[in-house]
Amino acid sequence: MITALIGSTAFLAVAILYILLAMGLPYGDFAMGGKYKIMPKQMRIACAISVIIQLVAIVFILQAGHVISIDALKTVAKQVCYFFAFYLIANTLMNAISKSKMEKLVMTPVSFLTAICFLFTAMNGS
Repeated sequence: MITALIGSTAFLAVAILYILLAMGLPYGDFAMGGKYKIMPKQMRIACAISVIIQLVAIVFILQAGHVISIDALKTVAKQVCYFFAFYLIANTLMNAISKSKMEKLVMTPVSFLTAICFLFTAMNGS
């Protein structure tokens, strides 16, 4: 399913951003309100945890979209995609009101696109 591929690719891009943030690179304008250009140590840990969650979400959208097949995930993939869709809709709203110009301009549309992909995949998936 094309929405699963688009959504997983967009979320992978966000995961890569968060890996870079966790490594201490200066891309903080794109995340968490843009408060820190370089994330402090505690925030780096949060970024690393976020990467794990994002990678798990990618597996679920690919499962729900029939791109991959993992028997253990079949019964919950659709519900997990709905969860991430609604989470990402809330995230889109938070990005839209961010004080960070880069977060507003870049992350708001990425979050919205990903939310729509998770929603459509859940609606049309297994």
